[in-house]
Amino acid sequence: MKSVCIIDDDPEVRDTILSLTRKMRLTSDAAGTLAAGMDLLSRESFDVVFLDVRLPDGNGLAALPGIKRLPDAPEVIILTGIGDPDGAELAIQEGVWDYLVKPSPIKQIMLTLKRALRYREERRCDRAPVSLSLAGCVTVSPRMQPCLDQVAHAAWSNAAVLVTGETGTGKELFARLIHANSSRSKGAFVTVDCASLTETLVESTLFGHRKGAFTGADADRVGLVQLADGGTLFLDEVGEMPLSLQKTFLRVLHEKTFRPVGAIQEHKSDFRLIAATNRNLEAMVEDGQFRRDLYFRLKTIGLPLPPLRARPEDIKPLTLSFVDGLCAEYNLPPKGFDAEFLTMLEAYDWPGNVRELRNVLERAFLASGREKTLYSMHLPQDLRIKVTKSTLERGLQPPENSKDPVVAEVPLSPLPIGRQALKDFKEGMERRYFEGLLREQGRDVAAMIDISGLSRSHFYALLKKNGLAIPD
Repeated sequence: MKSVCIIDDDPEVRDTILSLTRKMRLTSDAAGTLAAGMDLLSRESFDVVFLDVRLPDGNGLAALPGIKRLPDAPEVIILTGIGDPDGAELAIQEGVWDYLVKPSPIKQIMLTLKRALRYREERRCDRAPVSLSLAGCVTVSPRMQPCLDQVAHAAWSNAAVLVTGETGTGKELFARLIHANSSRSKGAFVTVDCASLTETLVESTLFGHRKGAFTGADADRVGLVQLADGGTLFLDEVGEMPLSLQKTFLRVLHEKTFRPVGAIQEHKSDFRLIAATNRNLEAMVEDGQFRRDLYFRLKTIGLPLPPLRARPEDIKPLTLSFVDGLCAEYNLPPKGFDAEFLTMLEAYDWPGNVRELRNVLERAFLASGREKTLYSMHLPQDLRIKVTKSTLERGLQPPENSKDPVVAEVPLSPLPIGRQALKDFKEGMERRYFEGLLREQGRDVAAMIDISGLSRSHFYALLKKNGLAIPD
């Protein structure tokens, strides 16, 4: 029998949904706190969870990654008293089924519940066990599980995929994972660097040319589109594709035909398209810099990759993997690393993401020579300076209303600063910083984002990390 869990501190809401589930002949159980609800979920298997956001002992959104990690994880329906658009965005990114605002009509709750149960049942019937090949992909973060699920979903089909994310997040790696796990894995994976395409040679590069088609064409040349026949064509940095080429390429995507420069007949190429960009294509469409029809053609399946700062759990395993790889490359015995070395890495915000982490580790590796252990002193000075200054600025900043500019708030920990680990100090002061923002700015999210200098998604991610929420 299908089962429902209700986690809500309002007894009237709990009773209403319990009564509704009984009428629908479903089994159900309820909890009034987040801790009690998570205990229920750990002991019993549920199909659907109604989850409140503002709970007496925590934020429901912060519990989503843990719920998603459960065996046969249930579908989650957020039911909250405050309609927060940014909270809804974060919830949907975490894979919730729906986001309802109290008071919601009983009919709407019933309809949402029925749809979630039907979706879950159909998914169980259609879903076969999937074993992904994840060569080169190192992650333990729950933020990456939806990405891996999307890889499996994309690999099963031939639909176009648009991989988005900041520079260095691993867009090409995930494009290759989709290819390697698809039915086209034995075909070629052909990369087109759209940023390097020149107006004069772009059509020749993509579609090939015939001998004598233009000055310098001394022989026939096969284009990249033809090379991808039976495999995958990967358009890297597709946002850089010249506007003049976009219309031509749209037709190629639609018809799967092209004409080499200087040729009379058209040729066919059965390729699967994956594109990647670190730019906001939707904004470029609105500015007239990218064709709307091509954008929708590329984004049949979207795969957004989170930045490294949003998944700090991956820094340690990535560090282990990169250091082991460097030891093998340089034919050196395995190296370890000091706890402070890892703490320093975790305190940095990694604007260059995984690519920057790999570069920093190689610099530290080379600086260590044949030493068996990597220490923070081996890290680049610019990184150490940024981390130290950022930590001191957060930890020693005086209260806003203080008349004495050198008097800071009392440290969160009773230990003197010189006897605390940097990580403990940083985490304590980070939470205090956000508590102060929330206390002084109330529900003015725009003001807090402006003051903190964070992006909206990073702001909400750090709130969730520290177990905080926008006040009701």
